[in-house]
Amino acid sequence: MTAIAVLGSTNMDLVAYVPRAPGPGETVTGSEFRTVPGGKGANQAVAAARAGGEVVMIGAVGTDEYGSRLRTNLEHAGVDTELLHTAAGPSGTAHIVVDGDGANSIVVIPGANATVTTLGAGEDAAIAASCLLLLQLELPLAVVTEAARTAKARGVRTILTPSPVQPLPSELLDAVDLLVPNEHEAAALTGYDEPHAAAQILLRQVPEVVITLGRKGCLYAARGGEAVLFPAPEVTAVDTTGAGDTFVGTLAVALGEGRSVPEALAWASSAAALCVQRAGASTSMPYRSEIDAV
Repeated sequence: MTAIAVLGSTNMDLVAYVPRAPGPGETVTGSEFRTVPGGKGANQAVAAARAGGEVVMIGAVGTDEYGSRLRTNLEHAGVDTELLHTAAGPSGTAHIVVDGDGANSIVVIPGANATVTTLGAGEDAAIAASCLLLLQLELPLAVVTEAARTAKARGVRTILTPSPVQPLPSELLDAVDLLVPNEHEAAALTGYDEPHAAAQILLRQVPEVVITLGRKGCLYAARGGEAVLFPAPEVTAVDTTGAGDTFVGTLAVALGEGRSVPEALAWASSAAALCVQRAGASTSMPYRSEIDAV
């Protein structure tokens, strides 16, 4: 099995389903409300575990009811939560509006995630023992950078999802092997809306880039090679929440198993396509047998 460490957030997703998202000052009537375990870090951990990875989660939950549910959800997926600490106060939450086309808008309140500010000996050892490290930006940037540099020093491959998007310091990017932004994040990081142009800018900072393009698929680019567009399966989206994290978690497993980039991207795209056809984030993520059957 591929050993994967995930340093990232755990949030309870508070999801409202509406025909269309409200504009400024507007109130709309929704059709459904759900509380679903999520957080970009936890989502990637669950996705990787369901895809067959051996996953350890590094992060924090609060002392509230959400914290217990978040920990239990990870454990039920087969994720090691020994390094998921409990911090006094509330767990992180994500307030999500999903419209009739399955598109979402999200506000994240960090809660316990904000207490993860540095690595201890146990976290350092867990990263060193892994094949890959998955990072996002819902924890303080200082600890994300520390983890990436730790992985670099230990020869562990690092995949960074730059979300929520923000300026990225060179000391972080210098330690990243693969950057996986969506098209909006890539544009924000580079100033270029066109994915091919954005990819070339990003390759000045990292060796490999995958820009996810939703229903249009993904664009892969590496230094010294031509960028390649990989199409996505054609499906009807119900809820796109968690699709990007499903893609990254599954991609990590595939790369850790030594699959070629085209095969790994196709497998991850199939997983993401299964995810968007179901409601919720971690609850919608497919198992390995389902991905293989696509």
